[in-house]
Amino acid sequence: MKGVILAGGKGTRLHPLTRLMNKHLLPVGKYPMVCYGIDRLRRGGITDILLIISKQSAGQYTDFLGSGAEFGVNLTYKIQEAAGGIAEALELAEGFILPGERFVVLLGDNLFLEDLTPYMEKYAEQPPGTAKVLLKPVEDARRYGVPVFDDKDASLIAYIEEKPEQPKTNFCVTGIYMYDEAVFGIIKRIAPSGRGELEITDVNNIYAGEGKLSYDVLKEWWSDAGTFESLQEAGQKLGNTLP
Repeated sequence: MKGVILAGGKGTRLHPLTRLMNKHLLPVGKYPMVCYGIDRLRRGGITDILLIISKQSAGQYTDFLGSGAEFGVNLTYKIQEAAGGIAEALELAEGFILPGERFVVLLGDNLFLEDLTPYMEKYAEQPPGTAKVLLKPVEDARRYGVPVFDDKDASLIAYIEEKPEQPKTNFCVTGIYMYDEAVFGIIKRIAPSGRGELEITDVNNIYAGEGKLSYDVLKEWWSDAGTFESLQEAGQKLGNTLP
C-alpha cells in the first residue's frame, strides 16, 4: 500500500505565519507539521509516499525532507500549480498509484495519535473499487463534513453533508481516506463546486451513493491543525512522539 499526503493550500486562518511559509511546514513541537503524517504512514508499514505541494514552497520541502531517507521513507513530489480543491490535488496521484494498488490519503494538517494499521488491514479486505473514510466524534460537527449512516447497512455511509447547520450525527469525516485507482475515474465524473474547486466530499458521495463507502472511528486524539489554538494543542500532544 502507498501513501499520499496533500500539503498544498494557503492556510489563511494561520496568517501571518503562513505568509512566511506553507502551513504544513509550521512547527508542531520539534518538527514541521507534515513530518507527523509521514511518521504515521511509516508506522503503518507505508514507505512509498507522494507529497502534493505548492510550487511556492517546493524548495522548503525538498531542503528539509529530501528523499525521505532520514525519516525511513521514499518521497516523491508533485506540484499543485494552483489551489483547485482536495480532489484536484488527489488527481495528481494518478500514475504514482499503479493498477491494483491501494493507498491512504492524508490531509497534511490532520494530526493524530492512532496507529492506522488495523484500519488499513480492514480496507484491504474490501472489494476493489470501494473506499473507506475515518471518522471522529466532535463537539461542533457544523464545522466539518458530517456522515449520515445507511439505514440498511450500519457499516456504510449513505451520504456526507458538508458543514450542515443541523448535523444529523456528532461525527466528522477526518482527512484520512483510503482508495484504489478507481478514485481517479470518479474524480473525472465530478464538476467544480460553487467556489470553483473539485471537492473531496463530492467524490466520497459518489462512493456512498453506490454503497461503496465504509468507515471506521478513530479512538485516540485527532485534530485538524488549522487554527492557532489547534496548532498549540497539537504541539502539546505530539511534541515528543517522533523518534
